[in-house]
Amino acid sequence: MSMPLWTVELHAHSWFSHDCLVKLDRIAELCQERGIDKIAITDHNTAKGALDAYRSYPMLVIPGEEIMTTEGELLGWFIREEVPPGLTPEETIQRLRRQNALIGVAHPFDRYRKGAWKRENLERIVDLIDVIEVFNSRCAHEEDNDQALAFAQAHGKLMTAGSDAHTEREYGTSVMKMAPFASNADGFKRSLADASYEAELSPLIVHLGSTYAKWAKRLVPSLRGSEAK
Repeated sequence: MSMPLWTVELHAHSWFSHDCLVKLDRIAELCQERGIDKIAITDHNTAKGALDAYRSYPMLVIPGEEIMTTEGELLGWFIREEVPPGLTPEETIQRLRRQNALIGVAHPFDRYRKGAWKRENLERIVDLIDVIEVFNSRCAHEEDNDQALAFAQAHGKLMTAGSDAHTEREYGTSVMKMAPFASNADGFKRSLADASYEAELSPLIVHLGSTYAKWAKRLVPSLRGSEAK
C-alpha cells in the first residue's frame, strides 16, 4: 500500500522579506488550515526567517532563500546558512553546494521580474543547478511559465511549481504533490523526480499586497528589522 502524498509549498515569503508582512506563526497556522505538509521559506536575500521557522517548526519548514545574483535569482533549499546577494551565479552556486543545498532557478523568464534570466546566462549555468521553477503563481503571463517548462524539459532538469506567496491568500496556490522524503536535499531530490504539481496563477491584485508591504516597511520603522512571532 503506497503512502499518501505530501502537499509541499516550495516558494513562500515571510515578514523577513522586504515585501511581505506575514509572520512565521501565521504561516504555520495557514499551512495547518490548508493541508500543507511542508513549506519552504524562501525570503529575499536572507535566511534568518527560514532558519528561525525551521527551529520552531522542524517538521513543517524547509529552510531556504531566494538570492539575487548578478544575473538573476536562484533558490536554495535545505540551507544551513545565509548566502549574500550580489554574487555571480557561479559563486552563489558554490556557496550553496558547500552546504549541500538543492539549487533552483526562480521564475526564469518572467518578463516583468527583476530577477528573471537572460536565456544565454541561464544556458551557461544550467548544468550547475538542480531544478527549474516551471510554474510561478505570480507570473502575469502563462506564456512565461510555458517558456520555463520548455527550457526544463529541453535540458532534462527537475521541475517545481511554487506560489511565491507574499500575502495570506497565496500560500498553497501552487504546490507539489510528493512522496514523503527525508528532511535533507538528497531525500527531497529523489522524491522530486516522481513528483507532480497542482498550480494556478494568482490574481494580479496580490501584487498590491506586496507593494503595500514595501511602503509600509519604509514608512513605519517598527515594521522593519527583527520579527516578533
